[in-house]
Amino acid sequence: MPDLPSGFRVRLADDAHRCDDGRTIFGGSSGRLVHLRPAALQRFDERGGLVVDDPTSRRVARMLLDRGLAHPWWNGSTPAHPSDVTVVVPVLDRAAALDRLLAGLPGVRTVVVDDGSQDPAALVDVCRRHDARYVRHPERRGPAAARNTGLRAVRSAVVAFVDSDVVLDTTALAALRRHLEDPAVALVAPRVLGLDEGRGVLARYEAARSSLDLGPSPARVHPHGRVSYVPSAVLLGRREALGEGFDEALEVAEDVDLVWRVARDHVVRYDPSVVVRHEHRTTPGAWLRRKAFYGSGAALLATRHGEAVAPAVLAPWAAVAAGAVLAQRRWSVPVALGATAFAELSLARRLRGSDRPHRAALAVLAVGLHATLTQTTGLVVRHHWPVTAALVPFSRRARRVALVAAVVDGVLDHRRVRPDLDLSRYVVLRRAEDLAYGAGLWWGCLRERSTRALLPALRTRGTTADQTPRTVSTDTPREATP
Repeated sequence: MPDLPSGFRVRLADDAHRCDDGRTIFGGSSGRLVHLRPAALQRFDERGGLVVDDPTSRRVARMLLDRGLAHPWWNGSTPAHPSDVTVVVPVLDRAAALDRLLAGLPGVRTVVVDDGSQDPAALVDVCRRHDARYVRHPERRGPAAARNTGLRAVRSAVVAFVDSDVVLDTTALAALRRHLEDPAVALVAPRVLGLDEGRGVLARYEAARSSLDLGPSPARVHPHGRVSYVPSAVLLGRREALGEGFDEALEVAEDVDLVWRVARDHVVRYDPSVVVRHEHRTTPGAWLRRKAFYGSGAALLATRHGEAVAPAVLAPWAAVAAGAVLAQRRWSVPVALGATAFAELSLARRLRGSDRPHRAALAVLAVGLHATLTQTTGLVVRHHWPVTAALVPFSRRARRVALVAAVVDGVLDHRRVRPDLDLSRYVVLRRAEDLAYGAGLWWGCLRERSTRALLPALRTRGTTADQTPRTVSTDTPREATP
């Protein structure tokens, strides 16, 4: 990774846990664990902030950023105007929405790509009033092709793809732009919230649980991370890192495909401190069709990215524990406890740098058990619900698993997102979303004649460089993976 510039600030993530008087840090968006040497620990202030000002702080900051244990931090500074950014807007009619978007971007270079609208004159008029460049496809070619046409027209170093049904301003654009002060970062996306929060049950559900809203915590974006993708509703990046842009063969999930391709060689970040607004679908039919549409893209992604699309990623001990509990036999609890105990002993042996290795190992495994629970319930009621539905009429155990998974998943999710909805209505809508997404997922797999998007994956040590424990020089962290 390239070096961070002097003066760059990072701060430990809110979900990065510290023990051993701050020397051991684990959690974050990747679930990693590191031990800080004394020279590294001295670089932090009392709030977990660190300023890059020497080789040690530069190496420590990069390590923690890469492991998802820290995030960029600007300490309340005001971003400058995004003078080197060109905004690309794909649009299909929606002149009023386009006018609303461009009104918030005065002085920003903008390319509007009309993807075969029926009333191009209305779009031309909007572009003329806002001094935006207008490019037209005579026939509809899809959002990926429209964005690529805009990308080829960009001459600035930085490009921002913004959908026409989004509302943002230059401050938000500039706040995203400053992530590129880190030369390793190629793409960054904001948090996307709804425009019509509070109006109707579905609007309130989408305000808390939209597929475009990836939550309140920042993250490095990568497959199987806490934030595994970012949508192209608003996506800012370095033009040179985007190559030929979006895959025009994809009508769905083209943004996920681009993000994962870029993330192979660069850093992609999600910054929820930057908030933009989006017109969510809040009528039942359109809402369910959109969820199924999203699900249908998984099989297409599996063809291109393999296990990155796996609906669950479990460590071997977690898979054994989850399988034992699902079996509901007399031996289930002893086997699950035995697998967890084995994992704890194995991890504690690798945590020799900790003052209390067993306590640290238990803390890490507690995070892993929670992730296992949420992933397992998701498989039962979301990704594999057709299998669950097929078993329920014939198996008391299957009925018990389905009921517990549906309730536990709904309660945990309601507690996590804290929606402006009572628990019962939230759980009903959550299950309806899962049914629609799962139906789209299975339809996509049937269409592609592939089950790859349905298969969970096992995470084993040594599958990537990130998962190999290693010790580095005396003033940088040491790390281990459960």
